[in-house]
Amino acid sequence: MLRRDIFRAGLAGAAGLFGLRQVKAAAAEEERLKVAYHLSDVDKANFVLGNIKNHYEGTGGNVDIVLVVHGPALAAFKTKAASGATSSRFAGLVQQGLVPQACGNTMHGMDITLADLLAGFQVADKGGVVKLAELQRQGYVYLRP
Repeated sequence: MLRRDIFRAGLAGAAGLFGLRQVKAAAAEEERLKVAYHLSDVDKANFVLGNIKNHYEGTGGNVDIVLVVHGPALAAFKTKAASGATSSRFAGLVQQGLVPQACGNTMHGMDITLADLLAGFQVADKGGVVKLAELQRQGYVYLRP
């Protein structure tokens, strides 16, 4: 009888440790920060890219970042108009995991296609502001530098 009790206690302890590990793993995943950057001012494009770079460095990469660009700022990311510094900084951030979203309404209004933008952009079909609201509903922190 005593052996059975010891076995049950050991089994319960092992199950508890296994459960604790699962809770810790889930908590670590939940701790990953999710941030949505909002950019509409063309003169702030490089400033915002610098902030995003600092965000990746400051969190050790433990962050999911979406950059939503609409209005005049989208012109800063046109392949033919972007400076070499903007292009290389942007490409590096995309490699780090940045998800850039271009406002579909702005693209239509400015007669821009994805082929006209720096590589990595996706289209926010419903519009930039709608995309920002959706991201916030998904738990993204909203930043507008």
